[in-house]
Formats: sequence, structure tokens, C-alpha cells
Amino acid sequence: MKDCEVIAVANQKGGVGKTTTVFNLGVALAKEGKRVLLIDGDPQGNLTTYMGFDSPDDLKVTLSTIMLNEINNDDSNIKESVLHHKENIDLIPSDLELSSLEFSLVNAMCRESTMKKSLCHLKREYDYILIDCQPSLGILTINALAFANRVIIPTQGHYFSAKGMTELIKTIKRINRKINSDLIIDGVLFTMIDNRTNLSKELKSDLITNYGSKIHFYNSQIPMAIKTAESTAYAKSIFEYDKNSKVAIAYTSLAKEILEDERRRTKKETAIVR
Repeated sequence: MKDCEVIAVANQKGGVGKTTTVFNLGVALAKEGKRVLLIDGDPQGNLTTYMGFDSPDDLKVTLSTIMLNEINNDDSNIKESVLHHKENIDLIPSDLELSSLEFSLVNAMCRESTMKKSLCHLKREYDYILIDCQPSLGILTINALAFANRVIIPTQGHYFSAKGMTELIKTIKRINRKINSDLIIDGVLFTMIDNRTNLSKELKSDLITNYGSKIHFYNSQIPMAIKTAESTAYAKSIFEYDKNSKVAIAYTSLAKEILEDERRRTKKETAIVR
């Protein structure tokens, strides 16, 4: 059986569409017949709320519970934390307790690997695990990158988002060298794109010129659309809210692109082994 792909969706710049991408890409992959788990790795719990679980502080078991049990060598029933969503995806939720967990991680043994150790056995249950990282490069994001084998970097076509991507790439390279040699950048995803503006076009072009020889840029791009914000407000994926929208079509295209890239990699790896 194919190994589970663990994908961290990360950029320390906020507002670039990480949470929207995790939810909608997860649903798009599920529609392609994949078993998908989402992990809310942000103490703000935006992914948890977005998926309709609007009282995360009332949940009995969350990501912080699981990771704290790992730090304290206590047993966890991980399946108690897994929430099932009607669009055929699962979620490990987050709450504000995850913020206080950061202080516990500072003095923990193997602190960068706490998430990986506590959740790695779930890889047997899923084809894809997508992690919604918080908008920083703190210890929680490092934990996500230590667990993942791939990273998707959502970025907008403006200066500060592009600058944030540059710093993240440096961090990923350091983690690859020192903590997780399996970690690679799967691709850069342009989000909330408005091709009517010259500045957006110029920055996209500059990023591809500067990094295109080293990093994959997805052909799929997520357009700016009011329906995305509306779907968030109604706690629905873009597929449930408006399956024929340009955003839904873009996320379907992204899922197919990721699956096709994976098929090519698998074929290449198989050929090398032979």
C-alpha cells in the first residue's frame, strides 16, 4: 500500500489562504477517492471553526491534549479526537490550549518531534494528512514540518507575501538538513489571484523567475472570489457552497495536479529501483 503523504500547508505570513486551502484541497482529494485527515495546527482554531465545529474549547480531546500526553508519557486515545465531517474528511481539532502547549514544548525532550511521535501511527489510516500551520515559524510550525514529508506554500501576488515565502524556504531547508531529511517543498500555490492588476502579475513573474528553477509552482491558481469568503462565513467548503464556482474548479484542478505529480514520482522511483 502506498505511503501516506503528510503535507504541511505553511507560510508565516497570515491571510494567504492556508486554512481555506487545507479544507478545500482536503475535500477535493476526498472527491478523488482518497482518505483524508486534516490537522488544525493553529491555536486560533480557524480550520476547526471553518469546518463547522464552532465551539473548539468545549471539545474533550484536541491536538493540544494529544501532544501534551506525549510530552508527559501519558496514554492517548487518538480516535477520541478525530471529528468526522459530512464531506468525507476527518479532522483533529485545535483550541486555545495549543498556545500554552508551546511553553511546555520548550523544555520537552525531542520537542520538534512531539507531533510526529503522537500522530505518526495515523498514517496507516489515511492517504493524505494535511496540516494547517499557524502564521509563524515557532515551535508548533516546526513540529508540523518535522512530521510532514511535503510542504505547500500558499502565497499571494504581493510583496509582503512573497517576502514571507522567502524566509519560509530558508527554514524548510534548515529543517531538512537537521531534523527531517524527507521534507521537501511540493510546490508554491498562488492564492487570491487577481490577474487584472499589473502588480500581481509582476510579482508572480518575479517569483517564478527567481525560484522557478529550484521550486515547483503549481499550474493551478486560486482566484480571488467573494464566494470563498461567503463559504467561510457559512462554515461550508466551496464545493458545498457553490460547486460550479471558479474557486471550486481551481481546487479540483489542484488536487488532480498533486495526484498526477505523485503518480509521476512513484513511476520514477519504481524505475530507479528496477
